Amino acid sequence: MKPDNRGFFPLTGFAQRFVDLLAQCRVLGIKTLEASEHHVLLELPYHSRIVGYPDSGVIHGGVITTLMDTGSGAAVLCAIRQHSGEIELSPTLDLRVDYMKPAEPGLPVYGFAECYKLTSAVAFTRAIAYQHSMDEPIAQAVGSFMRIGSDLMTDDFRRALEGG
Repeated sequence: MKPDNRGFFPLTGFAQRFVDLLAQCRVLGIKTLEASEHHVLLELPYHSRIVGYPDSGVIHGGVITTLMDTGSGAAVLCAIRQHSGEIELSPTLDLRVDYMKPAEPGLPVYGFAECYKLTSAVAFTRAIAYQHSMDEPIAQAVGSFMRIGSDLMTDDFRRALEGG
């Protein structure tokens, strides 16, 4: 799906509501910049509290992993929503993260994730964390997420995702 004539991706609000429901994402200040049935783009602002190496100012690797896991999970949620009209929780089964270089201190990190394959039981994702360009990744990830159906979701969580 392409952005509308205002440049808005239709699932951005949906993905942001998911991100906002996760306590760690609220603490980290992660924001959804765009979301469609094909991808999610998140922004992690730089802050001294996420630094893993005080002497260098480099962001802790666990924070980068959280960004990529969240982006991948949001991409799965959006893909399922667009494909079936349902809202399903899909917990992470496996996430492999390859770190390529440290993030540059003082700058935000972006996480681009896509759900490239949906089966009846598993969703498959890939993601890139970067600052200046996706061609210069900080890290990349591949993941699989279990599809557990919409039956196990609470009404409160469903309403929160739907914006009600």
